[in-house]
Amino acid sequence: MINEVLHTLPQVLIDGLTLGAVYAIVALGYTMVYGILELINFAHGEIFMTGAFVGTAILLTFAGFGWLASMPALVALVLVLVVTSVVTGLLGMGIERVAYRPLRNAPKLITLITAIGVSFLLQDIVRFIAELKNGNYILTGPSLFSGQIGIKASSISSIFNDASVKSSFFIVLIVAVIMMVTLDFFVNKTKWGMAMRAVAQDRETAALMSVNVNKVIALTFFIGSALGGATGVLFAIQYGTIDPYIGFILGLKAFTAAVLGGIGNIRGAMFGGILLGVMEMFAAANLPVVSHGVLGAEYKDVFAFAILIIVLIFKPEGLFGKVSVEKV
Repeated sequence: MINEVLHTLPQVLIDGLTLGAVYAIVALGYTMVYGILELINFAHGEIFMTGAFVGTAILLTFAGFGWLASMPALVALVLVLVVTSVVTGLLGMGIERVAYRPLRNAPKLITLITAIGVSFLLQDIVRFIAELKNGNYILTGPSLFSGQIGIKASSISSIFNDASVKSSFFIVLIVAVIMMVTLDFFVNKTKWGMAMRAVAQDRETAALMSVNVNKVIALTFFIGSALGGATGVLFAIQYGTIDPYIGFILGLKAFTAAVLGGIGNIRGAMFGGILLGVMEMFAAANLPVVSHGVLGAEYKDVFAFAILIIVLIFKPEGLFGKVSVEKV
């Protein structure tokens, strides 16, 4: 059994890192908003999904005009990422202004229900537009970076099987790392990042120190939503096919990653996303082997949420979170 698990390890690590990078960036949106507003923005998964549709629609437009064939794929990707990030960033700001800001002092349950309502609203709007334009809510974009690269893992050790990766794997991983490092630098080394940390620590005191709280919160939503939208583009390029419901389950798993790393902790969200992606791919590849066929690969979702339950029971603050002390 151990040998069978080791055989698939190279491919599991490759697939897990790809999926984990997606989880990590989406988890950043959850953890940034929670760190400042203590709000679980369940509409964030749908912003990710909207980004996937916007990016795919732009690529299809480029292909329709013949531009995609005449420009380097990397240039097309950068253009799509920038445009999609701006669109979804503004969408996130609009949601905050219309749906969340009027309820800022309301009970948390009301804002939570509002977030769920916004989530379903975005799902149905995107589905309606996709069916109107495409005749079907499932969208398949043009292939970018679709070449297969073989990795001779068997040359390292005969225990491992060879693995293969799409060229897009490297693009997804590199862009994800760039976005995560840039965000970490922005939050920890810039004036606006300092303002965000100040508002997260004590909103009232930050306002007394001349910090514009509304602008900081709007900027937080813009950055989190822009990252989520860009990640949707990377997801569409890596997996090819998207639909209006990809944001629901992926958003829940990204939230799980944020809780795993420590909700409100940016570096924890990054680590939690990568860890969850690798563990989920490991479960998908090896559950049938370990359980002797009782559990199939489809139980990987159960595995992911079982991890969430275990973390909440034994370490509710997460791996990198700090225990909050209630002041009286």
